[in-house]
Amino acid sequence: MNLIKSTGTFSFFTIVSRILGYLRDILIAIFLGAGPLADAFFVAFRIPNTFRRLFSEGTFNAAFVPSYTSELSNGKDFSEKFTTKVFSLLILVLFFLVLIIEIFMPYFVFLIAPGFSGSQEKMDLAIDLTRITFPFLFFISLSSFFSAIMNSHNRFAVAAAAPIILNFFLISVLFYGNYLGDKLVYYLSYAVTLAGIAQFIYLYFYVKKFYKPKLNFKFTIDEKIKSFFSKLLPSIFSSGVAQINILVGTIIASFQAGAVSYLYYADRIYQINLAIAGIAIGTVILPQLSRHVNSNENEKIKLLQNKALEFSLFLSLPAFIALLIASEEIISALFGYGTFDELSVKNSSKALFYFAFGLPAFSLIKVFSSFYFARQNTKLPFYISLTSVFLNILISITFFNKIGFIIIPIATSISSWFNCILLFIFLKKDKFFNFDLTFFAKFLKILFSSIIMSIIVYYLLFYFETNLSYNESFKSIFLVGIVIAGLISYLLIAFFIKAFKISDINLRY
Repeated sequence: MNLIKSTGTFSFFTIVSRILGYLRDILIAIFLGAGPLADAFFVAFRIPNTFRRLFSEGTFNAAFVPSYTSELSNGKDFSEKFTTKVFSLLILVLFFLVLIIEIFMPYFVFLIAPGFSGSQEKMDLAIDLTRITFPFLFFISLSSFFSAIMNSHNRFAVAAAAPIILNFFLISVLFYGNYLGDKLVYYLSYAVTLAGIAQFIYLYFYVKKFYKPKLNFKFTIDEKIKSFFSKLLPSIFSSGVAQINILVGTIIASFQAGAVSYLYYADRIYQINLAIAGIAIGTVILPQLSRHVNSNENEKIKLLQNKALEFSLFLSLPAFIALLIASEEIISALFGYGTFDELSVKNSSKALFYFAFGLPAFSLIKVFSSFYFARQNTKLPFYISLTSVFLNILISITFFNKIGFIIIPIATSISSWFNCILLFIFLKKDKFFNFDLTFFAKFLKILFSSIIMSIIVYYLLFYFETNLSYNESFKSIFLVGIVIAGLISYLLIAFFIKAFKISDINLRY
């Protein structure tokens, strides 16, 4: 496996999906802004979208890939029996889960948006919309199961491209936003579920090369299946801790008008960076790292882990600094149109600024967790993640009444660094990770390249300040130009001081 090429493939389709997601969100900002309709839709969309991220962005892989890889080493018959049992059980569990929550939806929405209870109209709308979107969970979870099989065979492109379907469906509806009026939120909600069905069908045709899905409800739950499902729930929690923290933030933010929308738009920006610097790398290294662990190839384990960590920092550090110095310009250029006014820009940019502090930690959590997942240990990352979520809740609730919604990104970043540092401490304690001789020199070079890039971006922002102001129509073009200039300068500096080498592209792990 080639780490950089595989990550590049995964990241390319992720970026395409995120760009379409940006187009989707700018259309939502234009037609819905940050008002009550937007808040209700974002709550309804947050639930299936959180599950999409939880299952499709590496979490299902964390439990399934090591187990499936182990079964593959025993032969195709063993892997097919194991996969059929997992598939059948997933369908049963997901069907009854969706059915029960659909029946008790009013209570469910109250749990995730208790602040809406002050407005019965807003609460009723959120209940209706969530009922429409929730079946998406069933199809996206099964799609993630197919994606995990593809990833186990180092086929990353198809799975990474699947989320594009959701954005395509939503954008198609948004083009008719002027004609649909207040009914737009209902059409968007139906599009979410239809996209889930389409994504399931799309992946079904590709996965058949490696596994032909079939149902068999006459089976015994053996130790392998028990072991898998005992690892699945902890992996969902630990690998998806960033999403869980955002969901917690949504619940608390529902008590402040517009806050759900502010957090949503900020979340959209930093998720682009997280997907590339953390999720892509964690997803790509897991199958190969699992094979190295199964065969006790310690030198290869050390090399792959160090390169994954190095590559994650290479991608996350410049993004972190850029978001700090350009948060308001980014939000304004991307979403500052139509009903998304200057106050919405300022509040969303504040959220993005504080989310940015946690970006390197979010990325490292994904990488560090994969070191444990490859050893089929999902419990320790789970316990650490659980503790960090409690810390997040404690900070958010304690200070929410004093400083409002802005405490949510602050608490999320603090709890993420807490999670990251604890994972690193335990990895060292368990002797699952050691730095190689070149890591620290590479890290200093990456840091230097990031600082020089940030100086260049800062001066470009100052020079084009007028062109980037809220009322300018073409501000997004200037922002894209500054981003490209910053990226080119970063890569050139990194290349000249050898923070990055061309030979790394062809290196196999």
